[in-house]
Amino acid sequence: MSTRRQFIRNSAIVAGGAMAFSAKSYARILGANDRVRVGIIGFSDRFKNSLLPPFTALGKEMNFEIVALSDIWNLRRDAGKAHLKEKTGNDVRIFENNEALYDARVADAVFISTADFQHAVHTIQAVNAGCDAYTEKPLAETMEDARAVLKAVKESGKIVQIGSQRRSGDNYREAANYIQSGKFGPIVMVELMWNVNQPGRWRRPALVNNLKESDVDWKRFLANRPYEPFDPRKYVEYRLFWPYSSGIPGQWMSHQIDTVHWFSGLQYPRSVVANGGIYQWKDGRTNADTLTVVFDYGPADDPSTGFQVQFTSRFSNSAGDTKELYYSNAGMINLDTNEISDRGGLKEAEASAMGMKPNLLAAGKLEGPGVVYDANTGSDTHTFNHVKNWMECVRSRKQPNAPVEAGYQHSIANIMATAAWRTGMRVTFDPAKQEVMAGKKPFKPF
Repeated sequence: MSTRRQFIRNSAIVAGGAMAFSAKSYARILGANDRVRVGIIGFSDRFKNSLLPPFTALGKEMNFEIVALSDIWNLRRDAGKAHLKEKTGNDVRIFENNEALYDARVADAVFISTADFQHAVHTIQAVNAGCDAYTEKPLAETMEDARAVLKAVKESGKIVQIGSQRRSGDNYREAANYIQSGKFGPIVMVELMWNVNQPGRWRRPALVNNLKESDVDWKRFLANRPYEPFDPRKYVEYRLFWPYSSGIPGQWMSHQIDTVHWFSGLQYPRSVVANGGIYQWKDGRTNADTLTVVFDYGPADDPSTGFQVQFTSRFSNSAGDTKELYYSNAGMINLDTNEISDRGGLKEAEASAMGMKPNLLAAGKLEGPGVVYDANTGSDTHTFNHVKNWMECVRSRKQPNAPVEAGYQHSIANIMATAAWRTGMRVTFDPAKQEVMAGKKPFKPF
């Protein structure tokens, strides 16, 4: 069985890569005033509600235009064509799959907002076809996919922006500068939280009930995952089911753990443990509805220094909402309120008792709006800035705020969290082999 599964995975990647590579010669060399032709890979709610509004606001001025859409579901193809006509006035060309879009030689750049597990494969196709890409997170859910997409993007020289929009947020950029300047002091702890109480989160029962296998290309949907018979829930509600999504780590934790890497300059955790389960929503899902992950970060060659990151998420009670709290010995940064304070810092009484000086941050405020946590908001300033940054980089050929390396790094942390929860083991990362290790063996996701 393992040999057959490996053959299926490799065949899908090779087939997609070979197809796309043959199209590489189609790519145009854009001049400064050329119109950038954009294709849509997957007409998702995320693209419709969050990525399209900033693009349409910026497109005319920056000379970008949506010209094509690929989706393997007939409902989404038709809905996408109608919506794009309404919002842009253009009759875009529609394609039943990505291969057809790339073979038509119509796009210079693409938005990729497909299912989580497809992001890496679809990004490989895009860059091999000569297209720049805005790729939604998580970039990859297995190390095999992570290594392949990093290699393809680096070799292609294409501009790829990962959808980690915090990297384009003014407040996050200020926080990064503040911490990296040394004013904050060494990070001693990070607390991350993402809580909701939404029975309908990632559920689409009406769409599931109306979806027939003849409406979609199920085999293309599976990409490089093991074959299984058609299941409309796994197609529409893929975020609830492994191995089509890791759920909480890929959807939510990937945003927050990315800031840890960015602020600290560390590329991956030294170790990860996790616990959780399906405690509230017993609807057949296989991904946790409650999860706690504890990370150890620090230099690999110096275990005596570093800090801990605790990530918690639950679907059963929204108290606490979403928080990102960074602590040093002198105080804290609250990225929910954008406040810098001396809260918890070393005060005079405690310091003098040990012959030390107090260590307290000066109060301050990070400029810029806080991040919006609704996945389908069109008014998120961070996403607007992120799309704009990608469009600018497509023109300038400079690296964007969230390059492929950022996606590769958050993928390592996500895969480590998934491995820790699914195996119950303490998980590490082997940088020489580029493998997530569960004990002494590489984590085998399926």
